[in-house]
Amino acid sequence: MGCSVAQRVHVVSLGCPKNRIDTEIMVGKLMSTGFELVDSPSQADVIVVNTCAFIQPATEESIETVLEMAGYKDTGHCRKLVVTGCMVQRFGKALEDELPEVDHFLGTGEYHRIADLLAARSGTVAKSYVDTPLYIHDELAPRISSWRPHSAYLKISEGCDHRCAFCIIPQLRGRLRSRTVASLVAEARNLALQGVVELNLVSQDSTAYGRDLADGSDLGQLLRALTPVAGIEWIRLHYAYPIGLPESLLHAIADEPKVCSYLDMPLQHASGPMLKAMRRGVTRAGQEAILQRVRKFVPDVVIRTTFIVGFPGETDQDFAELVDFVQAQRFDRVGVFTYCQEDGTPAATLPGQVPQDVKLARQAELMSIQAEISRASLASWVGRTTRVLVDGPSDESPLVLAGRMATQAPEVDGAVFLDGPSKQVVAGMFVRARITQSADHDLVGQVVD
Repeated sequence: MGCSVAQRVHVVSLGCPKNRIDTEIMVGKLMSTGFELVDSPSQADVIVVNTCAFIQPATEESIETVLEMAGYKDTGHCRKLVVTGCMVQRFGKALEDELPEVDHFLGTGEYHRIADLLAARSGTVAKSYVDTPLYIHDELAPRISSWRPHSAYLKISEGCDHRCAFCIIPQLRGRLRSRTVASLVAEARNLALQGVVELNLVSQDSTAYGRDLADGSDLGQLLRALTPVAGIEWIRLHYAYPIGLPESLLHAIADEPKVCSYLDMPLQHASGPMLKAMRRGVTRAGQEAILQRVRKFVPDVVIRTTFIVGFPGETDQDFAELVDFVQAQRFDRVGVFTYCQEDGTPAATLPGQVPQDVKLARQAELMSIQAEISRASLASWVGRTTRVLVDGPSDESPLVLAGRMATQAPEVDGAVFLDGPSKQVVAGMFVRARITQSADHDLVGQVVD
């Protein structure tokens, strides 16, 4: 169903790259049915806000954004405000009373309804569509990129079957639903035809990919199927749960030149009591064995991980064990988050909630330790020549280009700043660069080819 009169729509996307993919599909559906996308909310007839509610700060940002957009009903042209995504899934129809300014709410499994909902006659559709999330898009879903034209995220599955004590994602995204290998290869081809040269594979739990499929597909099979796609040069894996990494995955990383020697594997902690309380299903020794196995298969692998500090009951001894683990493993990339007490999660009611100032102090200490490790690791690149994908002008100066090595993921890892590049170097191009300087998280290089 299309629009009888073209309407202008403004779309706001909050949260992680997985949310951004949902947003891009909503935009694709809207534009394919006659809506016109506009950059300014003041010019829009319809405003759509795709929310995040993974932690309380994200929920607060979502509410603030919704209220800000609602203001354009008075000061702009907006006649309909639609709120979608995780916040809707989390709070359901209760939002109808809390946010009366909103015309429609769509949960995480309903965003594909957006075009039909807006094209329907007033009074013929419900205000809220929130149900058990079952939908996952396929290669036929129209998708309009809102990001770098040469790099894309590819959602390989939706939902999660784990029940980590701190996480509300299973409630927001539902059970594991994997896409078929054929569907993902077809979407990768579509993206390559649009100029994408780099794929970043994402999901809630990438390790579990294929476990719900009857054909025996797994990550290794998927990676090997993606590598022949013409135009794709780099394939990188994110959000791999540590337990159950298939051996086929490690072989694919080791054997396939297009598969980056990079693994994003959130570990969350190292202390035995903390891992047990978090319901991670693994011990420190178990994590060490997993890391040893990964490095045995892929000796040059770059591992990115994340940790949570200040989880309920975390003692000084627990934190000291985490510090020791980080110092011993010498991870290439580390993110450290402070625990957020989220209603609806098992951890929210645990005793021993850690004061906020203690959480922040531990976060700062661990990040300082990691900065030293990262600094030493990056210093070893000085004098070496490597392949760099150019992303475009840096945020600091339009005269300096920023790019990344294969072992630097977009948005979360550091960059390679290209000193004095030629005018012929543009975004999306691969160049050879000699590394001349290093810092805590970034490198400086000179284009040589």
